[in-house]
This record gives sequence, structure tokens and C-alpha cells, in this order.
Amino acid sequence: MGRQIRVPGVLVAAVLLAAAAGCSDPEGPGPAGGGDARPRPAASRAAPPAGAPAAGDVLPGLVTTAEARTRLAALKVAPVGTMAGYSRAKFTHWAEQGNKCDTRETVLRRDGAEVRQDGECRAVSGSWKSLYDGVAVTDAAKMDIDHIVPLAEGWRSGASGWDAARRKAFANDLTHPQLLAVTASSNRSKGDQSPDLWQPPDRSSWCQYGRAWTTVKSVYELTVTEPEKKMLTTMLDTCTS
Repeated sequence: MGRQIRVPGVLVAAVLLAAAAGCSDPEGPGPAGGGDARPRPAASRAAPPAGAPAAGDVLPGLVTTAEARTRLAALKVAPVGTMAGYSRAKFTHWAEQGNKCDTRETVLRRDGAEVRQDGECRAVSGSWKSLYDGVAVTDAAKMDIDHIVPLAEGWRSGASGWDAARRKAFANDLTHPQLLAVTASSNRSKGDQSPDLWQPPDRSSWCQYGRAWTTVKSVYELTVTEPEKKMLTTMLDTCTS
């Protein structure tokens, strides 16, 4: 028999560890082309929503305070228009936005944090903070999607003369600051009232609300009343820049 060679245990362990390291890659395929067999986290079911707000804003498409003042000054002042012929049904909502999502579910996802949706695009979990009253909500059923400029207010300030396509665009606008997820209680308190008749109870929201209302009325060339314009000026005066 030949002389037995004793290999130190430490050396054996080092060789085994090196071999193991060469056969696995937690970040991708190994040398033989095999991938990591562990399940990957599921991706969010929908693409990022369109019209995400700018930094510091809750609403998308807001103009600056200076621009809002310029646009407010340019709005046509007129008395409150008639409600004759008005119907919410004349403003088609909520429109389909693709991937089984309608405008409501799209705004809920945009305005919430860690929102998860089921196969029908319904929000099943997430959290929201209502701009109007500062209330934090974790149940989507307690949130409404508010039209910043209400449909009825749009009607009596110019939308009565629009065609169906423009009314639908107004009711489902994801680009301008027209839609916002807020608590159902604050939305229903507002109703279809203009800023001179209803203001968000959380005064810290007045700057964004005034900028949003002014932006939407300017984009859609709607009129304002004198009291409405005065209150919008007051709201813009709360902006710090």
C-alpha cells in the first residue's frame, strides 16, 4: 500500500465552498445557462398611470401660482348660467382606460400609495390621503373621485354648449387637474358648489385647489362669477410661491 496523504480539513472546506460559488448566481443564470429557480415577486398589474402629479403637488397638470393669477385675470366674468337641460348622463363617465380599468380606478391608483388591484382593476388594498380634509384612508370604498370643477358647474359656466365628445373629455380628464381621489364625505359636502360657496376644510389645500380650479376653467374656457373670482384670488394668496 502507498503512503496515505492526509489533506487538512480546512483545505477541503475551502475547495467545496469555491465549487459551490461557481455553480450558483443569485442574480441571474449560472455558467450552464440555468436561471434562478426561486419565484420572482409579481409585477404590478397595470402600467404607471398617465398624468402623474409634479413634485410637491397632489394633482397633475397644475400651473404655477404666477401663471394661475394670469389665467384667472383672463377668465371671462359672467353671471351664473342656467341649469336647464342639465343631466350628469350628458357627461359620459367613467370612461374605459384600457386593461379593464375605468377612469375611477385609474385615479385611485394614481393618487394612492402601494395600491394593488384585482383582475378587474378594482383597488383591493392601498392607502390614500384626502387633500380636502387631510384624512388618511385605507379602504378604497370610502374614497370618491371628485371633479374639481363639478359637472353641473361646468354646465352652467359654458359646457351646456359643448358636444358629447368634449363633455366626455371634461368628465374623464387625466391630464389636467380635474380629477382627485378624496374622502366621500368631503366630496359630498362640496356637491356642485363653486369656491365662493364651498372651500376645502383643510386650509393648507387651498393653494392647490385654487390653482386647479383656475387651470381647469382656463383650459376649457369656462366663465367665472365675480364672487368665485374673488375667492379664487384669496386661495391663490395662500400659496407661498
